[in-house]
Amino acid sequence: MEKTGIYRFMAEPFHCDFSHRLFMGHLGNHMLNAADFHSSDRGFGMAYLNKVHKTWVLSRLAIEMNEMPAQYTKFNVETWVESAMKYFTNRNFRVTGEDGHVFGYGRSVWAMIDTRTRQPQDILSERDGEIKDWIETDKECPIEKSSRVKMSDKAELVSTIDTHYNDVDVNGHINSVKYIEHVLDLFNIDMYKEYNIKRFEIAYVAESHGGDKLSFYREKTGDNEWCIRIVKIEKGSGDNVEVCRSKVVFTKI
Repeated sequence: MEKTGIYRFMAEPFHCDFSHRLFMGHLGNHMLNAADFHSSDRGFGMAYLNKVHKTWVLSRLAIEMNEMPAQYTKFNVETWVESAMKYFTNRNFRVTGEDGHVFGYGRSVWAMIDTRTRQPQDILSERDGEIKDWIETDKECPIEKSSRVKMSDKAELVSTIDTHYNDVDVNGHINSVKYIEHVLDLFNIDMYKEYNIKRFEIAYVAESHGGDKLSFYREKTGDNEWCIRIVKIEKGSGDNVEVCRSKVVFTKI
């Protein structure tokens, strides 16, 4: 079996926006599916980990696109493990058309946790460190790694939402992709008529769960660049706890 996995998808019509191109959230979902297929095929996926009370959780994701696949376009998501450390592993993605055309790339960082204690687990001790056998160091991912999203105290509160059933994933917390969708909803449709998303980053800091109320703080940090901080309002105390940060970079159409 090759170190790189290649998985075929299609930009289904109802996964596309008004421009007839794939939603960023759905692309992120395809990447996460590809990651699961790849790890499961090689013996360290969710199907195995759940049996030993462990799971993968996404820590960081960066997606940089030249263009999004158009409606009905069949495309491949390639994925491979770039490196593995005690508590984190780096996984990359490449999105290509059937003709080899490169739509864009992704970088991600994952942690393994115990599903009962929610505490980080030693990745290299799982199955005698078999993940190291699948590390691919010769394949290029030319986009920058996720940056530390820096924001000032001047960030403006722009939205507060309740979370519900459809926000919660198999790990029992708010779905990683749902955060992406909620962040991109902070910009109105007119913005997307003039600009494409060039790069999207998100870093997860803490878990939130169904029923939590999420507040979104937004700050313009550069030309066509916005940073977002998401906090949950703790039940009982009313304290704000940061759950993730995101950066969106737009480019003029």
